[in-house]
Amino acid sequence: MIKAVFLDIDGTLIRFDTHEIPDSALKVLHQAKEKGIRLFIASGRPPIQMSLLCESFRTFPWDGKVLLNGQYCLDEKGQVMHQEPLPMSAMEKLVPWLMDKQFNCAFYELDYAYDIHFNQDYYNYLKEIGHTERMLPVEDVHRALSHETYQICPYIPAEEDPEFISHAPGCKSARWTPAFADIIPEDGGKPEGVKRMLAKYGIAREECMAFGDGANDITMLQYAGIGVAMGNANDNVKAAADYVTAPIDQDGLAKAFVHFHLATE
Repeated sequence: MIKAVFLDIDGTLIRFDTHEIPDSALKVLHQAKEKGIRLFIASGRPPIQMSLLCESFRTFPWDGKVLLNGQYCLDEKGQVMHQEPLPMSAMEKLVPWLMDKQFNCAFYELDYAYDIHFNQDYYNYLKEIGHTERMLPVEDVHRALSHETYQICPYIPAEEDPEFISHAPGCKSARWTPAFADIIPEDGGKPEGVKRMLAKYGIAREECMAFGDGANDITMLQYAGIGVAMGNANDNVKAAADYVTAPIDQDGLAKAFVHFHLATE
């Protein structure tokens, strides 16, 4: 019996084109809540972006949020359950290396975010996926040596991930898009946040489902009792899932909830 569902945001819960939760998805989410199923967010987004999402997302009674790919977890009251920044030893090696690089990186703290270079392609991409906030301020990369950083998003192709990680010991890539990588602690990832939520509510791994569409969702889909890939996901994500539903813009979330009897049509 499924008692908890973990949902990625972009491309899973919220559409890229409308930046809204489909009405069909909202309907089944409320039905699942009424049945006593706990609903959680599991996203790579930082906490400072939650207020920028659509009203239906902000007002929904989530049971908790796994943010920054598992590095920052909040319970239903917004209280911090877990937080783990990137190791400062990684910053000490990475910062000097980045001084000579021209590609952009976004650095995410808990209450602040900044870029180390302006990149028009990066800005255009953010607008495309619904980051309609103003461009992040450009800061000196040395800020990372005096402030806790929870995630870095270098705007580099996947084949350059290994070189980046070689200059960030204790870190790994949780890439979900070809455009940029999510750099997180080596022992991090969405499953770590999922584990903490399940432990808090006394729910077994086999009693949870997870939905996702990006490569950073793969380990979460594999960890959950049932992993569901959206129809708009890449083939590697679909291969890691137990079930593949329709794309987000074809009521994929609602169809999966009905298929697994979490809601009715």
